[in-house]
Amino acid sequence: MTAYPLSAVVGMDDLRLALVLNAVSPAIGGVLVRGEKGTAKSTAVRGLAALLPPVNVVTGCRFSCDPAAVDPDCPDGPHPPEARPSTRAARLVELPVGASEDRVTGAIDLDRALAEGVTSLRPGLLAAAHRGLLYVDEVNLLHDHLVDLLLDAAALGVAHVERDGVSVRHAARFLLVGTMNPEEGELRPQLLDRFGLTVEVAASRQPPVRAEVVRRRLAYDADPDAFAARWAVQETALAARIATARDRLPAVELPDSALRQVTAVCAAFDVDGMRADVVVARTAIALAAWEGRETVDADDVRRAARLALPHRCRRGPFDAPGLDEDALTKALDEHAEESPTGPDPDLDPGMDPDMDPDMDPDRPPSPGGGGGRGGPTSSGPETTAERTAESDVVPSPRSAEHDAPEQDAGEHRATAGQGQGRQERRAGTPGPSFRPRRLEIPDTGTPLGAPGRRSRARTSHGAVVTSSPDAPGLHLLATLRAAAPWQHARGRVGPGLALRPGDRRGAVRAGREGNLVLFLVDASGSMAARARMRTVTTAVLSLLLDAYQRRDRVGMITFRGSGADLVLPPTSSVEVGAARLASLPTGGRTPLAAGLTRAGEVLAAERRRDPDRRPLLIVVTDGRATAGPDPLTPARALARRGLASIVVDCESGYVRLGLADRLATALGGTTIPIDALAAATNRATSRRRAA
Repeated sequence: MTAYPLSAVVGMDDLRLALVLNAVSPAIGGVLVRGEKGTAKSTAVRGLAALLPPVNVVTGCRFSCDPAAVDPDCPDGPHPPEARPSTRAARLVELPVGASEDRVTGAIDLDRALAEGVTSLRPGLLAAAHRGLLYVDEVNLLHDHLVDLLLDAAALGVAHVERDGVSVRHAARFLLVGTMNPEEGELRPQLLDRFGLTVEVAASRQPPVRAEVVRRRLAYDADPDAFAARWAVQETALAARIATARDRLPAVELPDSALRQVTAVCAAFDVDGMRADVVVARTAIALAAWEGRETVDADDVRRAARLALPHRCRRGPFDAPGLDEDALTKALDEHAEESPTGPDPDLDPGMDPDMDPDMDPDRPPSPGGGGGRGGPTSSGPETTAERTAESDVVPSPRSAEHDAPEQDAGEHRATAGQGQGRQERRAGTPGPSFRPRRLEIPDTGTPLGAPGRRSRARTSHGAVVTSSPDAPGLHLLATLRAAAPWQHARGRVGPGLALRPGDRRGAVRAGREGNLVLFLVDASGSMAARARMRTVTTAVLSLLLDAYQRRDRVGMITFRGSGADLVLPPTSSVEVGAARLASLPTGGRTPLAAGLTRAGEVLAAERRRDPDRRPLLIVVTDGRATAGPDPLTPARALARRGLASIVVDCESGYVRLGLADRLATALGGTTIPIDALAAATNRATSRRRAA
């Protein structure tokens, strides 16, 4: 099917600029596109693939060797000098979320190994993407070890395969593009840093722009070929410009003054390591090549920093990516040898002629576009609505939550809907988080569970502990050992093995799985004392952070007054739960039974939606119940369903009733005092500081 033209995408100037800069210089390290669903992320990536220059390959080479520079390590080599070359289009290889490691890196060719006794590599997706584009949709849902493999190959340009007696390396240079919806969970900071550039995209809130998007999409769906022909001139010009910039790239100079600005900006934003400096420098060089210049200037450094640094400036996993424009300007100005002079940027003869002359090149990028000068913009007949989008800056809901003034923990307001005529408090800002002890499900999970780092499970990617005829997949060495004693009896002739179905052995692997962690938090009046609620919210925030690091899905229910509320439906985006902790209403009576009943309903619904993810219920309460029926009845009902649960006991004072222990016994779970929730190393550190 004909791809939607990249030139026809409305707005999204930052996204298009980041994509074409990586097409010009794949050494930048790829693009991570973050944004809400339905914002043309995948459409833009597929449109870029059609613009990449064709590649010359050695005919018959499964690893796409370049005839002009044959890979000496090519598993299909050595290729003779007279090998016949051929030309093909650059490939777009899509990596599915459920891909296995064998599918990504390649694995031993079992057909040849068993039939011919020959050790041979069957290429994976990394080999298929060599000299093309590798696209990972929903990269934040991909297994972490697969993301590591992808980013290592993208950074080194080489893929290593060490498995099942095969030791092979082959070239794997590709343009890596990942897309993600932050609402479905974040990437770990270590993985974020490995992406060269990041772009935030959001749908425009301007009706004319949205109308233009719909108009173009309807025209494309009605006749893709006719729509593509309508934009053929713009697409041809954009493809030619990418090819020209690639040829110009080696000649672009990075002067010492610009290099000092690169390092000054990275130091000013306190980014970790040196990767950011290298990426900003490469991006600035690609910008100069894209715009037809031979020297990098300060504006190139500024725009490169806007694309390369936001995701590297996050100090915590709940922080939204962003860049302080004032700090950026200050760092650039302080390390410039002299103030930049010259003609007005709007009159620069090297400027993209398709760009709006009223655009300010120093304006910070908006979530949906505004990449500054030189970005690949739509230049077809329908650009009026796009120009309207230049001033369309829409803050994300997360930004609005972070920008809102914090509400004091002791602030009171009239209680609504509680029917008690009492005042309610807000939980307020939690204290500094700590590393909690690992809370896990006691039993061992099955290989069908979700990948993660919490509870013990049989997994498809952990360490091999044994083999079994009932295990999935194939453990080659165990299979060969099972068949070896019977070769003479089976009349083996020749190098191949005589195998029977009963010889197959699968690898049994031990690892960790991710769980659905449902927090049931007591927000009643007995918990509403300011110091006590701060302790509770700090503990819940620390557990949320732990769930983020262990790749869990999380949900949160609070109970107070006369009922229970699902304040956070089960999700992988734990920062949403963290943002809601500060505004958590507290006060009123304690309907513990209602909270347990609501927890049972939520877990039952999630079990139908995702039956393979095991749930863990964490109840944060002092065990008191001052409203509703006896809470032990629904607790025993949850225990009969085999639910794993942990009660975090918030009771304090000299006289303790032990109600949390009774609740844990009814649930069939365990009790942890809230002051013992921290890991042992944290508690020891706290004691040393107190001494």
